[in-house]
Parts: sequence; C-alpha cells; structure tokens
Amino acid sequence: MSITYNADNGLFHLQTRSMSYMFQSLGGFPAHVYWGRKIKEGSAERLLQRVERASFCPNPVPEDRTISLDTLPQEYPGYGSTDFRNPAYAVQLPNGTTVTELLYVSHEIQAGKPVLDGLPAVYAESADEAETLIVTLEDGIAGLKVELSYTVFEAFDAVIRSARLINASADVMQLTRALSFSVDLPHDRYELLQLSGAWARERYVHKRALVPGVQAIESRRGSSSHMNNPFFALLAEGATEDHGDVYGFSLVYSGSFAGGVEVDQFHTSRAYMGINPFDFSWRLEAGESFQTPEAVMVFSHEGLGAMSRTYHELYRTRLCRGAFRDAVRPILVNNWEATYFDFNADKIESIAKAGSELGLELFVLDDGWFGRRDSDNCSLGDWVVDKKKLPNGLEDLAERVRSHGLQFGLWFEPEMVSPDSDLYRAHPDWCLHVPGRRRSEGRRQLILDLSRADVQAYIVEAIGSILRSAPITYVKWDMNRNMSEIGSALLPANRQRETAHRYMLGLYNVLEQITTAFPDVLFESCSGGGGRFDPGMLYYMPQTWTSDNSDAISRLKIQYGTSIVYPVSAMGAHVSAVPNHQVERNTPLKTRGDVAMSGNFGYELDLTKFTASEIDEVKRQVALVKEVRGLVQYGSFYRLLSPFEGNETAWMFVSPDQREALVVHVVVLNEANAPLDRLKLKGLNPDFRYEWIGTSEVAGGDELMYAGVAKERPHGDYFSSVYRFIAK
Repeated sequence: MSITYNADNGLFHLQTRSMSYMFQSLGGFPAHVYWGRKIKEGSAERLLQRVERASFCPNPVPEDRTISLDTLPQEYPGYGSTDFRNPAYAVQLPNGTTVTELLYVSHEIQAGKPVLDGLPAVYAESADEAETLIVTLEDGIAGLKVELSYTVFEAFDAVIRSARLINASADVMQLTRALSFSVDLPHDRYELLQLSGAWARERYVHKRALVPGVQAIESRRGSSSHMNNPFFALLAEGATEDHGDVYGFSLVYSGSFAGGVEVDQFHTSRAYMGINPFDFSWRLEAGESFQTPEAVMVFSHEGLGAMSRTYHELYRTRLCRGAFRDAVRPILVNNWEATYFDFNADKIESIAKAGSELGLELFVLDDGWFGRRDSDNCSLGDWVVDKKKLPNGLEDLAERVRSHGLQFGLWFEPEMVSPDSDLYRAHPDWCLHVPGRRRSEGRRQLILDLSRADVQAYIVEAIGSILRSAPITYVKWDMNRNMSEIGSALLPANRQRETAHRYMLGLYNVLEQITTAFPDVLFESCSGGGGRFDPGMLYYMPQTWTSDNSDAISRLKIQYGTSIVYPVSAMGAHVSAVPNHQVERNTPLKTRGDVAMSGNFGYELDLTKFTASEIDEVKRQVALVKEVRGLVQYGSFYRLLSPFEGNETAWMFVSPDQREALVVHVVVLNEANAPLDRLKLKGLNPDFRYEWIGTSEVAGGDELMYAGVAKERPHGDYFSSVYRFIAK
C-alpha cells in the first residue's frame, strides 16, 4: 500500500496489493491517467493520450490545444467550461450562473482513514492499514473549494472516494449536484451489470453492453429501494465470473441515489454515482461545507467473483461494526408468517417451546405487539405494549421465552406513523408533508420527518424505553414505504429540497445513538425485505432481511444477486411454510433449509404444526447449521452456477485456511434422462486431500476443482444437494 506524488509531473499514484490508480494535475486540471492491474511505475506522458479534436471541443488553454475538458479524462468534472458531459457537481452562484472550474491547489497524505461526520463509512482499525489522500481544488472566482478524498487499504484492491464542497466566498451558493465520484475510462468496451428488481424480487442480475449516451440506475424513492441497488459494475471484454477485468462501484448511502455511465462521442466512458440530483439542492452559507457519502470502487483482474470477495471482506470487516461483526448469528424463529397479527402470550410461548425442542436459539416477536395493532391500519408511533394481547407486558413474555432457553427479539418500525395513532393526533406536523397537499399513505402509514431534531429525540427515547424494559437481544428495524410529498414543517422555503438528505442524516444520527446505547443487541435492518439493502445500513446493522419473499426457488436469484456485492453474513434467510405465502409454491423442506443455510438462518412459520418427519428434518438442519455457520458467515464465497443462466444454481464456501468447504447445489426442474454432469469446485488448495463428509471418499483439491464432482441425480423438482469437504 502506498500513495506517492511526483512533483515534477503532478502525478499521484495510489497502489494496493494488486491495483494501481493514477491521476495527474495537468495545468491544474485533475486528469485521470490509469486504473487497473498494479504497475510499479507509470508515465503520465505514455498513459495519458492527448490530441486536438474538432473545434466543437473548445480549448481552455490556448497555448496547448491538446487540452479540452470535453476530451480530458477527469477526476471531478464540472460543467460549463468546455466539458459537455455529465458533471460530478454543479453550483448556482449568487449571480445566477452555474459556470465553475476547479483547479489543483494542494494535497495532503495521511495515515489511516478519517471519519465522515454524520455519515456511514468504511473505517480503518489502525493507522498503518490504510492511507488517505486529500486533494484540494479551488475555483478562485466563485470562491468554491472541493476536497477530494481517496483512501486505499493494503489488504483490499479498492479506492474509497468522497468529496467535501466548501463555500469559501462571502456569499451564499446553492449546490444542485454533489456526486461522490466520477471516473473516466479510456473506452466503452464494457458490459454494465446492475442489480434491479421489485418488492419480493430484489437484486436480480442484469447485464447490457454499453452504447453511446447515458445508461443509468437511480432511486427517487427516498431510499436505496427494491428497484435499483446503489451498485453497478463494468466488465471488460471477455470478463467472466473467474477471469478478466472488472470494475465495481458501490455507494455507502441509504437514500435516493443516481449512478451510471456516459459514453461520449469518442467512445470513452464516464462512470459516476452519488446522491440523486433530482429534486435535490443544498444551500451553502459563507464558510459552510457539504460532505458527500462515500463510494467504494473495487478493481479485479480475476473476474466478477474476485470483485465480490473483495467487497465481502471489506464490508464485513471494515464497514460492519460492533459485537456481532465477528460473532456467529443465532438461529431464530420469527412469528410473522405463523400468526401475523393474531397472537397472544400463550401462542408465542408455544412456538418458543417448540423452537427450544428443535435446538433454536432466538425467538423474534414481529408486528402487532403495541398500541391497538390488530391490522396494519393503526398505532405506528405508539410504542406502548398492547395489554389485550400481552396483559403482563413484554418483560413477562420475554421471561417466558427465555425459560425455554431462547433469547427474545422484537420488531419495530420506528420511522413511521399511522394517521390513526396517539402520536399523529398529538403531532400532525411531525410527518413528511407539503402544506395544502394530501398526505398520501402507503400501507396506511406516513413517514416521520427525521430531518427534525425533536422527531429524532422522540424515536431514540421511545425505542430506548422499550429496549430497557425487557431482556431484548435482537431488533428487526423495518421501514415499509417510500417517500412522497417530501417536505418539512421546520425548513424554510429555500431549504425544502434538502429534506430527503436531511432525513437520511437524521436517520443515521438515530441509529448511531440507539446502536451505541445497546451494544449487545443484534440489529437487523429491513424495508419490506430488501428495499434498503445497502452499505449505509450495514454500518449500523450487520445484517438485513434479504427479501419478504422467502420461497426457496425465488431466493436462488435473490441471494445470488445480493452476493455480487454483499457478504453472506449480511443476508437474513428463513425457512417458511408451504404453499409459500408469496408465490404459492410447494418446495421440499430440505431444499428450503439448504437454501436458507446460505445466510443468517431461521424459521418463519408455526413450529407447533410440524409432523414427526418434519421435526426430524428440522433437527438435522439445525444441527448442520450449528456445525457450518462460522464457515458460511465468514468463509470465502464462490459462485459456481448462475440461476440467471440455466436450470441449476450452485455456490460454495471455503474456510480462510482452505481446509473446509461447503457446497450447495439446487436443480429447479427435473428432467428425464438428463445428461450426467459434474460440478467443478473453486477456492480449494490443489495440494490438499479432502475427505468427502458422509462418504468414504477422499479426493485431491486439484481433482475437485479441475475434474469436479458428480452431481447428485435429482428426485423430483426443486431438488437440493449439500456437499461437505474437510482436508485430511
């Protein structure tokens, strides 16, 4: 790991274990030079090609007509001064104009990684594992300064970028665009990979070749959303799961975002991402600054799989925090699909007792325990126990659950308020709203205005009071709608377009306070399942409910797509009843367990209704999960067969020392007289000999990877197999 600066030619060179990232101050313009496989030395003169183009690409430097901002690859481009492509930032100045031009002023190289005030961010545990470069740019005429931050870690082939925009003038300026990064790549021969979908169909993998123009992903929903995840990758020609150059871009943010690639007239590609400029602005008074969220840019020369494993390890060990970052997660049962709103203390205890007999470790009480919550039409915001259902309160119920050897967890939806609630009747101005407009409801609820300090304080106290009232060791934090009528009663007219981002800052403040106050509680985020599965939330909560769709066959694509960027330790995955409540599919209990095992494992059904054979199968599942969950949560993850490319899916986990491996293989539809086939494994040590658990066979790591193992022949549809190997 090193960051060097050559004062003779203004070249910055950022290096990691196997990656180089270079840019140059060219006449003061920060020009991107190279990003790719590590090179010991790089000459800007050789790597940065400069030629004069047509007169339609104006020249800002008359004495050097090879420089035009319309053709120069840049690090943080503006608009209006010869660059006609999408800018990284835009500022409206007091005179109403938007023309700015940032030039290099100075830089500083620091050990470690500074924190981002009020924002989630990757962190360094010690100053010697990372270095950070801060480059200061300035437009002296406008009085605008920008500090570009670049952090590299020795152990990760990643560049972590963000920007701080500072009003150094005596006047007010208005930010209308403030992205986290922009990087110009030298050609357009890439495939764009994105993770997109919908509620109950999140993070499906989509690929397309780049074409001239803008190809983009975004959310305007006030959250990162089910529709598009704040991540995309560029795959160079010929890149596959295991080979070729891949560039990944991931935003550490949970609100509305925009990202994409613009291919220009010369077939260069500008990649960018940050807060969505749509319906955004930020008023900067003299001396004030604005900090963008950070973006994590990963390079791999060994295909998409190696890129994913870099994100997995970086996010698991240097984004997630707290006591549960490195701890195995408990096997739980959640009562939602077992009871929905219809339960009492006796019913809950009966499920907990059944769970204890099966070897489970945690019971989670879902929606319906507070206010008058017999349906989803009331009581959000009134975090007071419903004594009709739980006459002796949460503490009594928790103790009844704990008497059976299970921990006790609880569901909340703290960011919401029901119009039919005591909270709303007392504070109707506490929700997001615009005066004179209707207050549109989603799931019969409104969104509390977390841009307000008084609302933040209420949530911290209300949730904290419940968590202090009983021995609660797990919280599921839900959020079941997107923003509409985005406005705040406390913000002036010239700051209303700041509301959505101020909401996110408020949410992060609330999460920081609550998770700090209750460090021994395992928090899981949720937004109708995977509607806010993003790095920003993982900073506060180390796992996320992956999807409200718990069907094992649907989960093949959902969990596979999620694994492109997020670690398995972040994914909640449960066994639910059949017919499945989302898609009405009947899937074998073994298959449901084998798929859910590749995540934070649990059950979401009525355990008291199992047959004798089902009890035996669940006991087998629980015993197996307890044996392998450390490997699953913290081993290296390899994708073997894609559910987006055929009838089969397979993935595997390998321990850090390569001595243990677990493989999951699922065939969706059986086929008569199907070809005999083999499954080639990955990540093993070719010199080790592995015992195939459950058989008498021993095979070399080289054989398992290069020749593979014979696939088990399916017995019916939705058939799953699990293979375990341990080095002798």
